[in-house]
Amino acid sequence: MSDHRLSLTAAPHSGTEPLSPLAVSLIILALAVGSFGIGTGEFAIMGVLPDVAADFGVTTARAGHVISAYALGVVIGAPVIALIGARYRRRDLLLVLMGLFALGNLASAVAPSFESFVLMRFVSGLPHGAYFGVAALVAAAMVPFNKRTQAVGKVMLGLTLSTLIGTPLATFFGQVLDWQLVFVAVGITGLLTVALIVLFLPRDRARKQANALSELGALKRKQVWLTLGVAATGFCGMFAVFTYISPIATEVAGLRPAMVPVIMAIFGLGMIIGNVFGARLADRSLMHTIGWSLVLYFFVLVGLSLTAHQPAMLALCCFLIGCSFVVGPALQTRLMDVAGDAQTLAAALNHSAFNIANALGALFGGLSIGAGYGYASVGFVGAATACVGLAIFLVSFALERTDRQPAPPPCPAE
Repeated sequence: MSDHRLSLTAAPHSGTEPLSPLAVSLIILALAVGSFGIGTGEFAIMGVLPDVAADFGVTTARAGHVISAYALGVVIGAPVIALIGARYRRRDLLLVLMGLFALGNLASAVAPSFESFVLMRFVSGLPHGAYFGVAALVAAAMVPFNKRTQAVGKVMLGLTLSTLIGTPLATFFGQVLDWQLVFVAVGITGLLTVALIVLFLPRDRARKQANALSELGALKRKQVWLTLGVAATGFCGMFAVFTYISPIATEVAGLRPAMVPVIMAIFGLGMIIGNVFGARLADRSLMHTIGWSLVLYFFVLVGLSLTAHQPAMLALCCFLIGCSFVVGPALQTRLMDVAGDAQTLAAALNHSAFNIANALGALFGGLSIGAGYGYASVGFVGAATACVGLAIFLVSFALERTDRQPAPPPCPAE
């Protein structure tokens, strides 16, 4: 494909001239603010869970159901919304998605009962995957072909920044003041994103030819399933470590509880660096970036289990595990490449796959801990799932090489 901005049917504007660099930057900023809000809303609940449990009079374990409810909303909402909204303007779809996200979080702040709070967390999760998928398509359509992953990475930079800045701040103010303020702030961020999209993102053309049936065509493509398989299995370890990072830091490394936010910030810093530099590597060689990231990720997870009792090594391993987020933009771009005309569904399913990895990581890590292997064992668990992801990736890589090989020339007639 030539190096140019994509056509009007794909690009997020309706004029005949390509957007200026400033206009592109402002649009990506608007989309990144939305990803910052989503990331903060998703992860901040982990820091205020005991306060939520106390207010609603439930156990902390039961309060954890709100995290599962959000993840379930992501897994269900991504494909359903992508199918429903396939033929609509991407600008309009982004506005609806972020509006729903904002309302879900504001409603979470005023939920009168635990059951209604769980329901509102489910509703808040519904637009998550579809938003990231559509935002990635919009960002990639505005830049030259060889810079697509960098554009996607800039949108997802908001998500990585939320782990470094948004989540710690929300947790701090939620604990000191009131946990409901976390969701008020996230809801306001969603409304701010709506305003920025209205201001900066021109109207695009509705894609009349797209429909649910054509989007479902993505599910007929084996490379789409293989790519989703890499995300759903290969990166369980990152979520397993993140889920149990507090007891790993305090009970294994012997750190004071006050150091847990520092370790989480180091993790978030790794995510930012991996996102920025990984996107550049992926634009140079997409498949090699994904493959080598899995290999290095395997060794880092093994290293964490072996050295977690040393605070400095724990910090280093958490930083490097965060860097593995390089695969976020890379897998998103990979899905764009293999989805054909079913772009919206495939792009949204990427985040369903990562939320499956989130659930599996917490589950497998918990099983290992419950079996008596200790908190540090989650690194070994993650390394095992990384091997599964690498195996799926190698199958995908081999099939692609086979498909690209030219057919042998016909034998000359005698």
